[in-house]
Amino acid sequence: MKQKPGIATRAVLLAVSLLWAIPLIWSVLTALKPSKESMLLQLPSTLTLENFQVVFDSAPFLQYGLNTFLIVAGILAVQLITVTMGAYALACVNFRGKGLAMALIMVQIIIPADVLILPNYTTLRQLGLLDRLLGVMIPFFASSMGLLLLRGAYKGIPSAIADAARIDGAGIFQTLLNVYIPSTRATYVAFAICSISTHWNNFLWPMIVINSVEKRPLTVGLSLFAKASESGPMWAKVTAATLIVMLPLYVLFCCFQRVFVSSLVRSGLK
Repeated sequence: MKQKPGIATRAVLLAVSLLWAIPLIWSVLTALKPSKESMLLQLPSTLTLENFQVVFDSAPFLQYGLNTFLIVAGILAVQLITVTMGAYALACVNFRGKGLAMALIMVQIIIPADVLILPNYTTLRQLGLLDRLLGVMIPFFASSMGLLLLRGAYKGIPSAIADAARIDGAGIFQTLLNVYIPSTRATYVAFAICSISTHWNNFLWPMIVINSVEKRPLTVGLSLFAKASESGPMWAKVTAATLIVMLPLYVLFCCFQRVFVSSLVRSGLK
């Protein structure tokens, strides 16, 4: 039977939680303040949704949100296929050059993604994929972190289970669908959440690739909206736009908080 934390422990946890919540509370209050009170460190005299209305009237944030969703969903869908096949090959198949493949994957993790911006941009220009959502997605269709994460999870599955499936006549894809993927569901959830949060907040690469207003993701749209507001005290409206960008991820985390935490614990992701 687990021992419940004492009163002192609960008080410390509550204090730390409130400390971490201060930026979110400040953002919400600022977004709901009248514009003239946005720079005042005090509670708003009245709450208003005018700032959100101005944001939606000034920029097509709904279109930005749709573009971001398409980018994130497209990247994740392809990543799940590539990391699954790659992890199975690295964990369960013996082939020549396996050590070299692992070394290259580790090198890709070590090298920052920003270093590859120029060669990726040149390649997309040659392929005619600039200013397209597909151009934003392509460099991230494979994930070294996902490969290593799933490889470790696949190695933790007893080989006797996979051997029994093969004896029953299951092929590679049937073994993946019926043995490996169901047994590592928590790892998939952890990787999916990390991928979604990473590419939802990605800014530099979409800003370089996308030029059209109607194809901008949320992060680029928010940046340009904030720059357009530098001529006056528009902090309340900028904060409202920021909340619009972060709201989907916050709702996603609140809905899947238990699954997220348990998946991180089970997968061993630190």
